[in-house]
Amino acid sequence: MNAPDSQALKLRISPRAESAVRGGHPWIFSDSVTKQNREGIAGEYAIVYDRNNSFLCIGLYDPNSPLRVRVLHSGKPQTLDDAWWSAHWNETVERRKSLFDDQTTGYRCCNGESDGWPGFIVDRYDATLVLKLYTAAWFPHLKRILSLLTPFSERVVLRLSRNIQDSAKSHSLADGQVIFGKPLEGPVRFLENGIAFQADVERGQKTGFFLDQRDNRKRVGALSAKRDILNVFSFAGGFSLAAAAGGARSATDLDISAHALEQAKRNFDLNRETAAIAQCQHACIQANAFDWLKSAESGKYDLIILDPPSLAKREAERAEAVRAYGFLVKQALQLLRKKGILVAASCSAHVSEEEFFSTVQESIRRGNRTFQVLETTGHPPDHPATFPEARYLKCIYIGMDSGR
Repeated sequence: MNAPDSQALKLRISPRAESAVRGGHPWIFSDSVTKQNREGIAGEYAIVYDRNNSFLCIGLYDPNSPLRVRVLHSGKPQTLDDAWWSAHWNETVERRKSLFDDQTTGYRCCNGESDGWPGFIVDRYDATLVLKLYTAAWFPHLKRILSLLTPFSERVVLRLSRNIQDSAKSHSLADGQVIFGKPLEGPVRFLENGIAFQADVERGQKTGFFLDQRDNRKRVGALSAKRDILNVFSFAGGFSLAAAAGGARSATDLDISAHALEQAKRNFDLNRETAAIAQCQHACIQANAFDWLKSAESGKYDLIILDPPSLAKREAERAEAVRAYGFLVKQALQLLRKKGILVAASCSAHVSEEEFFSTVQESIRRGNRTFQVLETTGHPPDHPATFPEARYLKCIYIGMDSGR
């Protein structure tokens, strides 16, 4: 398995961790390792054996992370040679082959662990691929990775999580670096359901855009004809543009970031030749959403989108996040017209679907409003979530039966 048996890094893990790996979990934590034959270095293969000394899995070793091994393959022993890596990547690409047409050129090509690539994300923005890494264990494998990615792109941009940016320097790597192809000359343009967007793939959040909300943006567009829209935590205006394309009378973007609102304006300008978007009145408000919602004019909007950033990045923040979601819904109801629609989303993995949906509905009941749940959604098909920690995205659509 890529090294003579006497040289390979061998690990034993706890019975509980064995069961998790057999169940498909892609992580082995440091406190689950009960024995290893030597010290390991970042990026080498770790071969994990079960209590009967039989092969359990092989993964990337990271001595500097609580996620000590990120599993690449489990089951029967397998040599991770060039042929294996090529087949592994081709399978990932094949899963998305029928998902998009030429009206959507921005999507996720590889969703990390859920695609069998732990700590490894690839997003496509037209001819540019953005590779985001969450572990330094991938650095020794970049040459091989590029050989897989370059046939599918004109350019590859590297993005790094904050915790590995310092260690990247020893590999002459940096966040936002173009590691293949021509230098960037500004944001990259791509299409989503026929709407043009720009993504700042060098310095923007995540890989430059939130591609995971694509399907929800399309749903909002279908609900927006002749409505006044408020897009709270608007980022680059994606929901507002979808609403405008769907015939909204007006779309207001609310965000604390001036940079995000400038992106929203540029994205609207990209689409002014589309009649519906040109006719939609677009406004931007720079403010803290939690403060602004408390003093905004009541009964002004027909459809409100609440899509905050993660409010619980760790379990200790879960209870406060739930209270914050309840507050946002309560305040949004004051602004929503009779027969309006509320769209509430959460990207906090520590808040479950059940808890989030219950919180939204209970907040509406406390406001003495009658309503019906129109739809609930989760991850889009290019963002599969195959284990519990990967399931972060949920969205609920509420139709109000009465109101102000």
